[in-house]
Amino acid sequence: MPPVTVVLSLTLLTILHTVSPSIAWRPWPNMKHNSSEYIYGNSKKYEGSSEFVHMKYHMGPVLTANITVHPIWYGTWLKSQKRIIREFINSISAVESKRPSVAGWWKTVQLYTDQTGANISRTVRLGQEKNDRFYSHGKSLTRLSVQSVIKSHVTARSKPLPINPKGGLYLLLTSTDVYVQDFCGQVCGFHYFTFPSIVGYTLPYAWVGNSAKLCPGVCAYPFAVPQYMPGLKAVKSPNGDVGVDGMISVIAHEIAELATNPLVNAWYAGPDPVAPVEIADLCEGIYGTGGGGSYTGQLLDGEDGATYNMNGIRRRFLVQWVWNHVVNYCTGPNALDH
Repeated sequence: MPPVTVVLSLTLLTILHTVSPSIAWRPWPNMKHNSSEYIYGNSKKYEGSSEFVHMKYHMGPVLTANITVHPIWYGTWLKSQKRIIREFINSISAVESKRPSVAGWWKTVQLYTDQTGANISRTVRLGQEKNDRFYSHGKSLTRLSVQSVIKSHVTARSKPLPINPKGGLYLLLTSTDVYVQDFCGQVCGFHYFTFPSIVGYTLPYAWVGNSAKLCPGVCAYPFAVPQYMPGLKAVKSPNGDVGVDGMISVIAHEIAELATNPLVNAWYAGPDPVAPVEIADLCEGIYGTGGGGSYTGQLLDGEDGATYNMNGIRRRFLVQWVWNHVVNYCTGPNALDH
């Protein structure tokens, strides 16, 4: 191996060991704590924790241009599962949806600005998609191979995904039979940006896995509950698919943080840019008024018995709230004081 290659490889390994992608996590005892837990303690789980949180802008770019989400369907996916996720993405900008709506949830994300005062884009649309049904990089992915999967689809010979660093979000979605590094034990999803040394471009991306087989009680809560929490009853999912309905909130978490902190140098709280505490991290597990700890907050119950907190174009979803830096607490469209 030539000396230059050795240096580049060592540099890349150093980056991967010292820089952690921002993650969506669940506050359960068997999981490794997010670094913010040590900064804010249990207070970060409650919607009124304003005195403990100092969300700051660090002068990096945010997504003010129209946002296009490019899903990469890795593994085996049912058409019905794809429809649920597609409709959620399309619902983000569907301002005519019945209230409380996904579009109303996105309004909090839109409050964040760049250094010119420009707000996050109100337009989020579904872009070109790719299918990876033959598991091009196997059924066990590392953080490095996640980026390699993205590379294979933005450089594909046939219909490659468009390169759009300013408004493109690349969303890798793995099926129930795929394990990703730290999945279930530490993360349910994460976001970061691709390294030019691997992909050839710096692109904001996220990964979210379907936990239905591996850990639904961790990553699809409250549609499934952990075995070590006896007596806690799961609620009915709004779209009849526990794994995918659980993914929706994690996808929302990652898209919100990609919009406000795409290169991990824009909006976050805490002193550590290596493990930033972002706008969805602060409200993890909070879906309604009074939420905090293992209590989701006050939710809505459909006539069919399903639990949700906001409406999309034709479907209902359960989506966690995000941090509102104007009022300095977690907010959502289903808040009782709205």
